[in-house]
Amino acid sequence: MTKTVAVLDYGSGNVHSVCRALEQAGAAVELTSDRKRLLEADGMLLPGVGAFGAVMRELNKFQAGSLVDQRLTAGRPVLGICVGMQVMFEHGVEHGVETEGLGQWPGVVEMLEAPILPHMGWSIVEPDGDSSLFSDIEGERFYFVHSYAAKQWQLDIRPPFIPASLAWSEHGERFLAAVENGPLSATQFHPEKSGPAGLKLLSNWIETL
Repeated sequence: MTKTVAVLDYGSGNVHSVCRALEQAGAAVELTSDRKRLLEADGMLLPGVGAFGAVMRELNKFQAGSLVDQRLTAGRPVLGICVGMQVMFEHGVEHGVETEGLGQWPGVVEMLEAPILPHMGWSIVEPDGDSSLFSDIEGERFYFVHSYAAKQWQLDIRPPFIPASLAWSEHGERFLAAVENGPLSATQFHPEKSGPAGLKLLSNWIETL
């Protein structure tokens, strides 16, 4: 049976390429701001481009925090992409201004220390240990466009609970490229712009729904 993925339509750019990629990866996709549809879909995708603060202002208009909370409490998967990953953390700091995120994970998103910003282009992503997202695509390059990232993982999960699966990349310094934490997953890179490897990652996620 084809899985349904609802993409949150809150005014973020580039959502149509995300929708097309999800369809290519095998999902039935709906771009919507309807809360009922977003809650009932097999998977929900939270896109994001631009500044952390600007994205959070738009997300707060849609009460996206409670929407994500409701899905995760029910064990219903959510995938964040780019700034959609960044806002899952507690705070983002841009140009000295701190903005509160959705707070699903502890930590801060801040500017990369790198000779050239933004980090734009293809970089290798290296998952730590077992990963559903990166099954059969370990060590592949994915497409990034960002100047900010989470550089540490601060959520301490111990047995019998399952620890998060993390993936890392590097531009000037090491940063989190992806997280799989129960029903909540996210990528700093753009799978929809990452060719066959990106489509495979989306397909892997859809298979978990």
